Amino acid sequence: MPKPRVRPAVAADLDILCRIEASAALSPWDRSRFEDSLARHRMLVLLANGDPCGFAVFRQVLDEAEVLNIAVAPVHCRKGFGRCLLRAGLDLLAGEVRCLHLEVRAGNEPAMALYRSEGFQRVGLRRSYYPAPGGREDAVLMRLDLP
Repeated sequence: MPKPRVRPAVAADLDILCRIEASAALSPWDRSRFEDSLARHRMLVLLANGDPCGFAVFRQVLDEAEVLNIAVAPVHCRKGFGRCLLRAGLDLLAGEVRCLHLEVRAGNEPAMALYRSEGFQRVGLRRSYYPAPGGREDAVLMRLDLP
């Protein structure tokens, strides 16, 4: 498989990004949220064989940033694409921020394992934060301090 390529998102990507999000997320963003993120934040698209198959959204405030969303189409999971998007975001923010924050569903162990392997530390918990089938799910808060 060719190496994936990451580039900044453009308006023409929004339809496919909405489809990726709908297939990958329990509580997917709607199109207006993507439009707002494209206008106000840093959004990256991962291409495999030229086709968008994942994305990441980063919000920067002064010298801190947050991963607002990161998703890979289910058919492309477990190929290292999430790691590729995360590292591309870190490269994009390098020298501009001192730390990166994120929150992740407590039950999303593959994502938490990825974040831990990249140096993120658990720093808190938001109880019953996410809607989930049959109730609510906690959000694990994580932070990565950058050099």
